[in-house]
Amino acid sequence: MQGPAVFMDISLEDQALELRKYFKSLGAEIAEEKSPKGIEDDLHKIVGVCDVCFKEPNESEIEAILNSIVSIMVSIPLERGENLILAFSQRLTKAPGPKLGMVVLQSLWRLYNNLEANSPLRYHVYYHVIELAARVGYVKEVFTGVDQLRREFSACTPSNEQMQKLYRLLHQVLKDQNSELASKVMIELLGTYTDENASYAREDAIKCIATALADPTTFLLDPLLDLKPVRFLEGELIHDLLTIFVSEKLSSYQTFYNNHKEFVHSQGLDHEQNVKKMRILSFMQMAETNPELSYDEITSELQIEEKDVEAFIIEVLKTKLVRARMDQAERVVRVSSTMHRTFGRAQWQQLRDVLLAWRSNVHSAHEAMKSVAAAQIEYAAQNQKA
Repeated sequence: MQGPAVFMDISLEDQALELRKYFKSLGAEIAEEKSPKGIEDDLHKIVGVCDVCFKEPNESEIEAILNSIVSIMVSIPLERGENLILAFSQRLTKAPGPKLGMVVLQSLWRLYNNLEANSPLRYHVYYHVIELAARVGYVKEVFTGVDQLRREFSACTPSNEQMQKLYRLLHQVLKDQNSELASKVMIELLGTYTDENASYAREDAIKCIATALADPTTFLLDPLLDLKPVRFLEGELIHDLLTIFVSEKLSSYQTFYNNHKEFVHSQGLDHEQNVKKMRILSFMQMAETNPELSYDEITSELQIEEKDVEAFIIEVLKTKLVRARMDQAERVVRVSSTMHRTFGRAQWQQLRDVLLAWRSNVHSAHEAMKSVAAAQIEYAAQNQKA
């Protein structure tokens, strides 16, 4: 969304007077005369009745009125700016209907973009922008990711509590639209807790785990175990379930589900989707230690029929977590590479060994090229003497 500055040709005082007259004509309880206390008091009175314009049948008229209010707000130093802008933003979020909501959202977004980058008010306006954008189905146009959010507030630095509140709102509005982004938002939220207050993040941590497990595109889950609030859940069922998805096989999940069906469903998790993800995770684990897997091993370990093996392998390849090819004649799957489900000390050591071997090979190739170059120089010198 774009938020260009709003300019009017008349003075701020005359703008306020015109707005007073307009709202009075719509039946609002506001005097037509200017306030003797100045433009700030005028604006206070106008904001108090600004939602009366929602009854205006002409949407372009509504947009013009709201933009006029915005132009005044961003043009004067407001001693009571926070209260005024909060009141204005809250009233705009009550715009009825998605069509009018879109018009109002544009004005609210203009207000946000015309505030100074270091203004603490940007946070409050942005929060209401997300609320309204969620109502009109426009969140993805406003919020694109946690990196973008950091850039938005790099100059005004909201408090930890404010960011936690915003992350919770974003997770709430994203969880049914973009589960992957919702998971990233929740992980970011959990990262705001410290050792001192991590124990208070229990509800957030549970939501984070449930969202990540439900996301069909999230397979690498072991980083969640390192989050402080998640560590406080150790010993609880949700932590046990996460551990199964991080490092155990399908059979472990089936046992857990048989013993705790009600709990799994209470977390908003779909059993069949869980089984599908656990099959992929189990296959990844099998492929880590065995580059050639027979159809019999796959059907036994993953509890699928042989006729479904090829369709399953195609689904695995779509995730791009595993590279493999099927040999239908030999009834085997040959794995060329696979992503590790967990990345601990053993995987770091393996990566170190690979990099050391690569460095050694590069050195050997470099020395060989030097020898070839020296031989060519010597050969050329001998030919010149001859």
